[in-house]
Amino acid sequence: MPSPEIALTQRFQSAFVAAFGPEYADADPIIRPSQFADFQCNAAMGLAKRLGKKPRDIAAEILAAVDLDDIAETPEIAGPGFLNIRLRTEWIAAQAAELSADARLGIPAPAAAQTVVVDYSAPNVAKEMHVGHLRTTVVGDSIVRTLERLGHTAIRQNHIGDWGTPFGMLIEHLLEVGEDSAEATLLKTDPNAFYQAARAKFDTAEADGAAGSSEDAQDGQDGQDFASRARRRVATLQSGDAESLRIWTHLVDLSKQYFHRIYDMLDVTLTDDDLAGESSYNDQLEIVCKDLEADGVATISDGALCVFPEGFTGRDEQPLPLIIRKSDGGYGYATTDLAAIRHRVRDLGADRVAYVVGAAQELHFQMVFTAAREAGWLPESVEARHVKIGSVLGEDGKILRTRSGASLRLMALLEEAVATARTVIDELRPDLPEAEREQIAHDIGIGGVKYADLSTAHDSDYTFDLDRMLALTGNTAPYLQYAVARIRSIGRKAETQGITAAAAPRVENGAERALALQLLDFGPTLEQVGAEYEPHRLCAYLFSLAQAFTSFYEASPILKESDEELRAGRLALAQLTERVLVDGLDALGVNAPQQM
Repeated sequence: MPSPEIALTQRFQSAFVAAFGPEYADADPIIRPSQFADFQCNAAMGLAKRLGKKPRDIAAEILAAVDLDDIAETPEIAGPGFLNIRLRTEWIAAQAAELSADARLGIPAPAAAQTVVVDYSAPNVAKEMHVGHLRTTVVGDSIVRTLERLGHTAIRQNHIGDWGTPFGMLIEHLLEVGEDSAEATLLKTDPNAFYQAARAKFDTAEADGAAGSSEDAQDGQDGQDFASRARRRVATLQSGDAESLRIWTHLVDLSKQYFHRIYDMLDVTLTDDDLAGESSYNDQLEIVCKDLEADGVATISDGALCVFPEGFTGRDEQPLPLIIRKSDGGYGYATTDLAAIRHRVRDLGADRVAYVVGAAQELHFQMVFTAAREAGWLPESVEARHVKIGSVLGEDGKILRTRSGASLRLMALLEEAVATARTVIDELRPDLPEAEREQIAHDIGIGGVKYADLSTAHDSDYTFDLDRMLALTGNTAPYLQYAVARIRSIGRKAETQGITAAAAPRVENGAERALALQLLDFGPTLEQVGAEYEPHRLCAYLFSLAQAFTSFYEASPILKESDEELRAGRLALAQLTERVLVDGLDALGVNAPQQM
């Protein structure tokens, strides 16, 4: 069941062959929606340059060769050579009937299903998730949901920060306060408090050591002992010491409980099975370095092992190094990322790899991808994409923070969204049971926050505005959720009145036509979102669909219609709209309440 754009593209490409020869079989007809008709073919201008003719003459030749009798009325030539196309209403109705009977809702099965590895969320152990983690988490989760809906295999990779220098001070601090102490429980509820306490103790020790003295020599000595113990603990941990690893595992386990509180709150699909933190590649880092050096991809420069990926230069126009092993023998993010990309291609069988990470990391990932290709670990047949994530801003246009300047806790933000939604629900629907009001508030609050994020191009910044996010008007989750709730309400009323939907939707008047055309575009839209990792395109589509339904609902009465056939056909069209809205919202990770 091709969409209108695909059906028209096929017909026009056949016309190009008939009119201009087989070498034009792949020419793009440039089918676009038109304000003067349903669609417009804009190919004549481009073809005119290749054929050396006037665009209107080309348009006339195309018109003479194209066969659209069963799809559209005879196109009209407009302007310099545009072809305006009005689809036959009966063809739209037939396509809508096919869509209604299709369990996949017109989503095309992939010609070849792919394995796509998606790296997203990636919080740090023993640190609070802040608002900056919101976008990487919800955008990544929408991408994997969409890929799976299309029929691909999506492998989630939560590359958490669970290794490195900070764990020396964290382990030593945990030993000092006690693993069963009240302070240790902060790792499950307020990990930042635990981390900051460890950091303050470490920084105090560093300051005392630098000063060379202290008002209290004993306290100063104790502080210096903490700093030195923390440094020694890092080496002990990385050498595989069993006791250090046990404590480290305890720290990670406590943090995982906190992560899952956030993930449950956000309704995202990440689980422990998706954890692939920095530590999981620790035993591969030395091998990565040896292999790169042996193959001549990496060389020693100023004591450090570096790759100089082709095409990257610094301000001095000298080749820019990607440091694989530091001069002191330590490893950095580049080493881990190269180990990860080799694992994802070689062991996980990735056809595509997507990194949903902040835009500031663009240079790093481009260098890593280039180095991996030079090493032969990332074949040209495997696509690697940095899905650049913009920032969440406050009303002042700066990165959203608390009044004190600290990063805003993600949990606090989500709780505020749900509480705000609950206030409205309690006021408008006090008749609903407590549990149902609680669930609706969650769906609206969380859905509103997620949708506002997803409806913005992922590489753009946006301003966090809770009032706008939870508004029932405009391009918001509540507007879409309300459209679904309204259709479900119609369905419940129809059932009590003994009204059943027709087997196929009715498509006759202008509002029905416009709604059906929107419905037919669902599959191609989802396919584009999965190919380009752009959830905002799905948001824009769903908003347009909800608007088309509103216009249809106002122009075409359903339950009040006295003609039984009309009533049943319109109910079928409304219920098809509900299916598409719910399926699309699910691909975004947004729940649709039964009522609002």
